[in-house]
Amino acid sequence: QKCELSVLFTDIRGFTTISEGLDAAELSDLMDEYLTPMTRIVHETHGTIDKYIGDAVMAFWGAPVFHPEHAEQAVGAGLAMLKALDKLNVDFQKRNWPEIKIGVGINTGVMSVGNMGSKFRKAYTVLGDVVNLGSRLEGITKMYDVAFLVSETTAHSAGRYAYRELDRVRVKGKERGVTIFEPLGLEEELPREMLDRAGRFQHFLELYRNQDWDEAEAILHKLLVAEPD
Repeated sequence: QKCELSVLFTDIRGFTTISEGLDAAELSDLMDEYLTPMTRIVHETHGTIDKYIGDAVMAFWGAPVFHPEHAEQAVGAGLAMLKALDKLNVDFQKRNWPEIKIGVGINTGVMSVGNMGSKFRKAYTVLGDVVNLGSRLEGITKMYDVAFLVSETTAHSAGRYAYRELDRVRVKGKERGVTIFEPLGLEEELPREMLDRAGRFQHFLELYRNQDWDEAEAILHKLLVAEPD
């Protein structure tokens, strides 16, 4: 059937390099240690693990049991994954394992969901253009040097969270530009200065798109002083 859901993709950065530095048993242990808390977070937020694709995770929210707040559940899961990763990396350091960094991408929209596959094997999964865009968003986190990106539809549907608008992009396979956002956290839990900086960055984007280069650059310089990274 077709219904509105939210889909998430995560991927480990530089996994090929990591795998080359570990023997088979160590790599298996590392993946178990990484995937267990990530999967637990998906389950605790009422999501469904679609599949593991090597080091990547694909999950969705809103099916088989429908939750109207599926977008908020997905965004909450993505933020929780990044928080859990910080703790994991402390443990990995004690075991002389490499630090792990991940990218997270989420999209929300109407997609096909159900048992699909071949005559020999089927799997409960989601398909469609909305799913493809979710994967693309995860892929372009590297270009913007952020860990987490969501689409405009996800940001609109998960209104409890605060976001920083980053850009409008036309990803591969899409004719129309998509506005992309970086989730910052639950709005009521964030410090005022973080929300203020996100607002100033929004003002910068408006000036930039109006080709008011000098004012846009001035705002960027002030933001850079406040947040050098």
